[in-house]
Amino acid sequence: MHFSVGFLVIMYLIEGVHSLVEFTNFECELLDRSFCGVEYCRIKSVNRTYKYLSLKVNLFKTPVTDVKVNTAFYQRLNGYKPFLYNVTVDACKFLKNQNSNPIFKFVYGVFKDASNLNHSCPYDHDLLVEKLTTETYNHYVTKVLPVPEGKYMVKMNWIAYNISRAIIRLYITLT
Repeated sequence: MHFSVGFLVIMYLIEGVHSLVEFTNFECELLDRSFCGVEYCRIKSVNRTYKYLSLKVNLFKTPVTDVKVNTAFYQRLNGYKPFLYNVTVDACKFLKNQNSNPIFKFVYGVFKDASNLNHSCPYDHDLLVEKLTTETYNHYVTKVLPVPEGKYMVKMNWIAYNISRAIIRLYITLT
């Protein structure tokens, strides 16, 4: 009797253990400074356990009516190597029908509530991601699509009118 109760308690504790996401770096690389500018691109550490990232992109040539996004996942194994997905979507079409691409729906789900990218093209305003927390990210990489422990990079290449305009890189550690 004691064995089965103890076993259940141990199983409960193991079930209760979950992964922890930590943002380690956030980079915003502009490829066409005449098209857009980055006002800020930062990770803010409020305390040891609460971090969030924020990004503000100023669009200089509005309205923007043609946007594609290439999103690739990399795992650090003697350098960053492709991991899981590398997908390109027409962002304007995707935002009209978010069920059209389940992989990008996952990616978009991570940041949609923290951003103003909640409508389809055209975009005639600055683009914001404000206070995307590690808690939000943690939910997606542990509950929605469990990912093994390790160091990862999410790279997003933003393409407007078939020209790469900016590359965003988010580095995370999953423990």
